[in-house]
Amino acid sequence: MTLPDPDPHLRGSAELWLKAAYETLLEGGVDAVRILPLAQKVNLSRASFYWSFKTRDELLAALLSHWARKNTEAITSRAAAYADSLPEALLNVSDCWFSPIFDDRLELAIRSWALQSREVLDQVRKLDDIRLQALKELFLRFGVTPQLAEVRARSMYLVQIGYIAMQTDETMELRLSRLPAYIEAFGGIEPDAREMLRFLSRNGFAPRAG
Repeated sequence: MTLPDPDPHLRGSAELWLKAAYETLLEGGVDAVRILPLAQKVNLSRASFYWSFKTRDELLAALLSHWARKNTEAITSRAAAYADSLPEALLNVSDCWFSPIFDDRLELAIRSWALQSREVLDQVRKLDDIRLQALKELFLRFGVTPQLAEVRARSMYLVQIGYIAMQTDETMELRLSRLPAYIEAFGGIEPDAREMLRFLSRNGFAPRAG
């Protein structure tokens, strides 16, 4: 997943610098996000950077803001999406892990950055709390008791963050084959065939045979 290409008529714009910084963050971490290398990457002068951002810190803040908005909104919006059953609601959230609406490479890069910055770590923890609350509220909607809703929300979220942090290497076929069991583990009920079919269809996967 990458940021959209900036408008070619806005060469030298904040969009261009942010896209270059995003790609560099994914490739080399936050220490690699420096003005001169970015200028070389986009084939512009170092001075042109300052038309878009006052400082490197301002650029880094824009990167952090992009992550916070994109990945948190993905989880909170899918957690709040309409569902007829708890398994369907959990499959709605699972869209985040199987589609571009959630940027897992950026998530890993930000969490790695947080190991070097208390300020970033505080932001990560703040957003973790918001995401967990959204998942807890999902379970509460379906009659799960508050304590169990919190534990189930944490289980679902921490498993996925663990997947990202460990850079788990699985084929998509294997991930999909395990998904119904994960949904049952998190919610206590396995999704039915129609719920799985809707999930597969909206995420661009062919129905599984058998």
